[in-house]
Amino acid sequence: MRKNYEKQLDEMHTCLIRMGALCEDAIACAARALLEGGEETRMKAISLEHDIDMIEREIEQNCVRILLHQQPMATDLRHVTVAQKMITDMERIGDQAADIAEISAFMKGSPVKSDVHIADMAKATSKMVTDSIDSFVNKDLELAREVIAYDDVVDGLFSKIKGELIERLRQDNTHAGECLDLLMIAKYFERIGDHATNIAEWVLYFLTGSRQNA
Repeated sequence: MRKNYEKQLDEMHTCLIRMGALCEDAIACAARALLEGGEETRMKAISLEHDIDMIEREIEQNCVRILLHQQPMATDLRHVTVAQKMITDMERIGDQAADIAEISAFMKGSPVKSDVHIADMAKATSKMVTDSIDSFVNKDLELAREVIAYDDVVDGLFSKIKGELIERLRQDNTHAGECLDLLMIAKYFERIGDHATNIAEWVLYFLTGSRQNA
């Protein structure tokens, strides 16, 4: 009985790692589609959203089965609870990566994206997603704390980009539509950073029993 229980927990954990890897791929493809163009890369980011949604449902079903049939306690219950919380944030990362990819279709050849710090923000956000997943896979408490602190960097870049776009519009509103699209993309990157922060906080809870970054 215990052996089957441990197998279910291991399968759930493996699926979480796989879902995290899909999220990393999605944000990487979305960033490349924005910065470098390429229809194939853009469509891959959108396709990955479907894969992420599929594995989210699989993990949710696994969690329900474990809760109903095994009635986990203590650390095991925390593991299942964290899985249910993390997949919600991962699913939203997939959604927002797809949103970025969709908007990037309107940014081909745009001079605006090279004039603001959107590449830096894409890189910083990708780092947060990768590090948050790695902190869970490796049970790395310090890395989870670093992710939480790094959210300030992403927030700062969003504010910087917003200011740059406002200044550009003040001087020349020729590319107003592209500026608004880019602001929306920056907002999606900021939200992805927030979800990566949530994942890191759930890793803290998994490892310590508290979401507080003490």
